[in-house]
Amino acid sequence: MTAALHGARWAGLAEVRGSGTGEPDLWCTYAAVRTLAWLGRTEEATAPEATARYLLSRRNSDGGYAWSAGMTSDAWATFYCTQALRDLGHPLTARERTTAWLESTWTGEAYGMVPGQGAEVWATHFSTRTAASLGRDWPDPDRSRLLSWLGALQAEDGGLGWTPADARRGRTDVRACYYGVLAWTAAVGTEPPPWDVARLVGWLRARQDASGGFRFAPSTEVPCLWATYRAVGALAALGAGPAGADECVRWVRGLRGAGGAFVRWQGYPVEDVWASFCAVGVLRALGADADVAAVAEPVARRIGELACPDGGYTYREPERADDALSTAAAALLPDTVGPRRAELVRWLEGCRLPNEGGVMYMPGRGAEIRCTLWAVAAGAFADDAEGRAGIARWLAELQNDDGGFGYWSGRGSDLVSTASAVETLRLLGVPVPGLLDVSGLLAFTASCASPDGGHGPVPGAPPGLRAGLQARRVLAAAGAPVPDLAPLLDRHRVRGGGYADQGRRLPDLLSTYEAAVAVERGGREPEGDALEPFLASVGRSEEGIAWTPLSPTGGGPLAGLLGTLLRDRTGPGPRRVAGLLPALALS
Repeated sequence: MTAALHGARWAGLAEVRGSGTGEPDLWCTYAAVRTLAWLGRTEEATAPEATARYLLSRRNSDGGYAWSAGMTSDAWATFYCTQALRDLGHPLTARERTTAWLESTWTGEAYGMVPGQGAEVWATHFSTRTAASLGRDWPDPDRSRLLSWLGALQAEDGGLGWTPADARRGRTDVRACYYGVLAWTAAVGTEPPPWDVARLVGWLRARQDASGGFRFAPSTEVPCLWATYRAVGALAALGAGPAGADECVRWVRGLRGAGGAFVRWQGYPVEDVWASFCAVGVLRALGADADVAAVAEPVARRIGELACPDGGYTYREPERADDALSTAAAALLPDTVGPRRAELVRWLEGCRLPNEGGVMYMPGRGAEIRCTLWAVAAGAFADDAEGRAGIARWLAELQNDDGGFGYWSGRGSDLVSTASAVETLRLLGVPVPGLLDVSGLLAFTASCASPDGGHGPVPGAPPGLRAGLQARRVLAAAGAPVPDLAPLLDRHRVRGGGYADQGRRLPDLLSTYEAAVAVERGGREPEGDALEPFLASVGRSEEGIAWTPLSPTGGGPLAGLLGTLLRDRTGPGPRRVAGLLPALALS
């Protein structure tokens, strides 16, 4: 699809409403604060102390930070939180614990996104930069191993891949180039670059097209600001620049919207936070100081419009900041009326980049595998054969060398993403054995197994209920024998109702929902004696449904949907949701 056609589609959807929370988003908060720092305007940050509290609320007891409160720490969130706090001039606390957590993700040659996960360049970029800011040194042999791993990212065509295995498969991308080069500068930049720099620079320059913008890879259809920032940033870090620097600046200028800030591509109607982040990043990397000065005022003003009342930022005005998960949840609610459901589904179908088949969490960012599952489960693309085929192709391209899947392109594999991939294909009616490497799927699933027969979310992680259930969905999709479900459920059934992910003490909604899905898939009715007392314990009257009995407030639209679907399976009345419970996964 051309940029013009994609822009026209988005222009037509400008007034279509999805659903959102109005709450801040970590990616957006980082992008907003970082852009203000680049412009020398952090003193204009809205509610800086509240934003710092929001960022600090993502820190877990292990010292790492998570995408949202209560989730597992990962390198992505840890970098965004610590960098934004530094940009705000806020002192980092628990530095020793954060340093220790980062060391737990070191594989001996690079970094994984979470402990136990294989090394890839997203995580290595985030963690080398975070570790360097915390004073980490890379003495030999760590320095030599990291340099060797980074050097192995270069593919035959000269570009860099997400992992050495991706490089051997020829999967190169300007984002991988940027992350690899920035990891080198952060950790071992006193050493010569571990690549054939001339070939790498040539590959990056070749991604610029006649418009002046850059594309992610040779096969990518449309240039965008994200790809352009990553390409130009990598070139600048290597002491080079685009072959057409003036054309690139003109192309960036052409993406200013009516308010003076930036849009991600021509025809897209929203001046969002990551468009301005990428545009200012490009102009700075090109040394276009006059252009940076010219856009500083409107960009800072626009960022102020994206601030949330209690701190943090989202991608556009909070009251309009719809997201795919909330929108899919609203579409799946039994009480959503037909016309509104159709509008929600239409919004989901438009929430795609020009260059990716999957659905984004928010418009303008990369496609994510869980969001795609939720969208398809909500009915998106049901009558769009081309869209369904595009999702299947995208999933096939996403399978990692170890056989599993990560959250998005280039991310390390985990079971929740792998189970989401096979479940999406099931909903699309695409047989897994005809599209994916089944032996790889089975190998990755086996690598997550523990000696007691359970499974962890990544290799070496402690076993849990949800990972065990997700592994069973992968095995079933691959046509492999599936272990008996009863022993796993018995290990995690809580006496007072519900299921716990770890042990049998504190039940939670995600684990209880996935257990009910598994029971239904096994041909039995969900256990009312386990569901009813649990649902009573997480009900919060007008505040909705909580994630655990200990949560003081409701958990928002996602918890509300899962609790509502479970309630539909209990009590004497007729079901309002036909068919099996959708296998909606989050973690």
